[in-house]
Amino acid sequence: MKYIDEFRDGNLAGKIAANIAAEADPRRHYHFMEFCGGHTHAISRHGIVDLLPGNVHMIHGPGCPVCILPVGRVENAIQLAQTPGLILCSYGDMLRIPAANGMSLLKAKAQADIRMIYSAADAVTIAQKNPQHQVVFLAIGFETTTPPTAVAIKQAQQLRLDNFTVFCNHVLTPSAISHILQSPEVRQLGVVPLDGFVGPAHVSTVIGSQPYEYFAEEFQKPVVIAGFEPLDVMQAILMLIRQANEGRAEVENEFTRAVLPAGNIKAQRLVAEVFELRRTFEWRGLGWVPYSALKIKSSYADFDAERRFRIPAISIADNKACECGAILRGVKQPQDCKIFGTVCTPENPIGSCMVSSEGACAAYYSYGRFREKNPIMTREN
Repeated sequence: MKYIDEFRDGNLAGKIAANIAAEADPRRHYHFMEFCGGHTHAISRHGIVDLLPGNVHMIHGPGCPVCILPVGRVENAIQLAQTPGLILCSYGDMLRIPAANGMSLLKAKAQADIRMIYSAADAVTIAQKNPQHQVVFLAIGFETTTPPTAVAIKQAQQLRLDNFTVFCNHVLTPSAISHILQSPEVRQLGVVPLDGFVGPAHVSTVIGSQPYEYFAEEFQKPVVIAGFEPLDVMQAILMLIRQANEGRAEVENEFTRAVLPAGNIKAQRLVAEVFELRRTFEWRGLGWVPYSALKIKSSYADFDAERRFRIPAISIADNKACECGAILRGVKQPQDCKIFGTVCTPENPIGSCMVSSEGACAAYYSYGRFREKNPIMTREN
C-alpha cells in the first residue's frame, strides 16, 4: 500500500490526473478498452479508476491467454495427460482452470504425470532427461510467448528429440480486436461502442505498432500503446481522451522506450519459420475467430502434438453460472457475475478469469474493486 500511496501523491500522477479531469468533456462518456490483462491488474492495483472522472470508463478485454483458452482445449490436455508414459508440461495458471465436470489439470495430477514449468526450455530439458517418456508442452499465449515456443521446437529438432511435441494454443492480438469491433453485441444489443484501445505492452514489443493502424483506419478507433507502470496507463488514457475530443483515430505509442513501429523483426521471422495461421480457432467468450491463432508448420510436424496424438476438436460450453465469456468480450464487469466473490474465488475458481494472474476477476477480487458499483455500459450512460 505504501507504493500506491506514493503513486497517488506523486506530483506527476497528480498532473496527469488533473489534465484528464480538465480535458474530459463532461457532456460525454468515454469508453476505453485495455486489451491486456497486465493493464487490467495495473489499473486495479494502483486504484487508477479512482483518479479518473466518472465519465471515463475502462473496459476489460480478452488479453489474458489463460482466460481465453476454451474449455474444450483444456479437456484435450486433461485427456492427453492420461496417455500411459506421457509427461504433460504446463505453466502454473493452466493447472487450475476448471474443465468438464469440475476437473482440472491440477486434479488430474493424481492419475497423470503433469508438471508445472516456468519456460518452454524447461519442457525440452524434461524431454532430454526422460527419453523413455513422451513429453508434451502445453503452449499458450499471445505474440509475446510464441517466439520462445518456436525456439524450443527448433532446439528439439537440433537435439533430435523424438519424444518432444507441442500442443499449440498460441493466439493473435489483432484478430481478437477486429472480432470485438465487429461483434453483433456492440451493434445490436445496446452496448456502448468503444472509443479506443489501450494497446498491449509486451505484445507490441514483438509485433510493433504498425498492425494497429488497421483499426484506426478501418474502424476509426484510436489505439495508444502503453507500458505497465501506472503513469504509463494514465498517460495513455489522457492521449485517448485527446484523440476522442479532436475526432482523431490514430495509433500513438506511449511506450516508446520499448516498442518500435516494426517491432522485433528477428522474433517475427522465427515465428514465421515455425508457425502458420489457423483458419479458425475457438476463444472463450468470443467463439470461433478466423485467422486468430497459430499452428505448427508441416516442416516441423514431428513436434506437433495435435498430429502425433490425433487430438480431436472438442467444444464444451462454459459453466452457466459463470460470466467469464461476457467479461472477456467487454460487455460485463466481474461484479455483474452472481457468483463472483462468493461461490467463485481464487481458492475455488469457477471460471478462468478468477484463475489467471492476468484475469479481470482475479484483479477485482485481489484489490477490492468488487466493492465498487460500476455503471452498466448502455447508451444511456
